[in-house]
Amino acid sequence: MPGHATGQGGKNAMTKEAASNIQSSQAKAGHDTGKGSFSARAQSAGARNANANVHTGSAGGAGSTGHSGGAGGHAQR
Repeated sequence: MPGHATGQGGKNAMTKEAASNIQSSQAKAGHDTGKGSFSARAQSAGARNANANVHTGSAGGAGSTGHSGGAGGHAQR
C-alpha cells in the first residue's frame, strides 16, 4: 500500500523516542497504556527497530548505539 512503512527500517519506522511520545500523550489523555494498547504496541515496535539497527550495524537514527555486542569491548582471541 502506498504511504505505509514496509518492514523494519522503513522510512516511517517507529523510533523509541516517537513511541515514548505516544505513550506519554496517551497517558496524559487518560487512555489505556497497558498490554495490547496502541502505546504498548508502539513501544514494542520502537524497541524492535532499535534492536534491529544495533544487530545489523545500520547507521542509526536517534536511539541507536551502533554497538554490535560481542566480547564487551575486548578483542576476542
